[in-house]
Amino acid sequence: MKRSINIWQFLGFATTSLSGTLLHFLYNWTGENKIAAFFSGVNESTWEHMKLLFWPMFLFAAFQSFFFKDIQSFWCVKLKGILLSVGLIPVIFYTYNGVIGKSPDWINISIFFICAAIGYVYETVLFKDEEKKCNYSRLAFAVLCIIALLFIVFTFVTPEIAVFKDPVTKTFGI
Repeated sequence: MKRSINIWQFLGFATTSLSGTLLHFLYNWTGENKIAAFFSGVNESTWEHMKLLFWPMFLFAAFQSFFFKDIQSFWCVKLKGILLSVGLIPVIFYTYNGVIGKSPDWINISIFFICAAIGYVYETVLFKDEEKKCNYSRLAFAVLCIIALLFIVFTFVTPEIAVFKDPVTKTFGI
């Protein structure tokens, strides 16, 4: 089982990395399609970059869940991994910018991949720890669904706070 988890988690990282990269451009490629905006980045804000990591991780977890039905804590592990990955994006980005004062694109891109890798490694560790059980797997899945809904809603009804502000255009949302 442990070897299988490593393979699945590596596939998750690879899928998330590729999908997140493609989602960065999807909104523009589709002529600013509103349906594409649900999942893709609509601007260069930190929030939109968090969305680029959330959706591939969540959708891969949904696919993976069909093969991990025997792991009771599956959705709890996924919730922790996704929250860690997505939460690290603003932490690393704003810390780095606060120290250095500027943010080259190659560092922003690296942050995405580093956060994805950390999340999948963390999940792998949790999956291998047989003693950790979760009695709230449905609640964990529900929380992920609520987060998914928030990513959609805040794309169209965007709060005017820093994490949502596009540093290029100085606008919020679409």
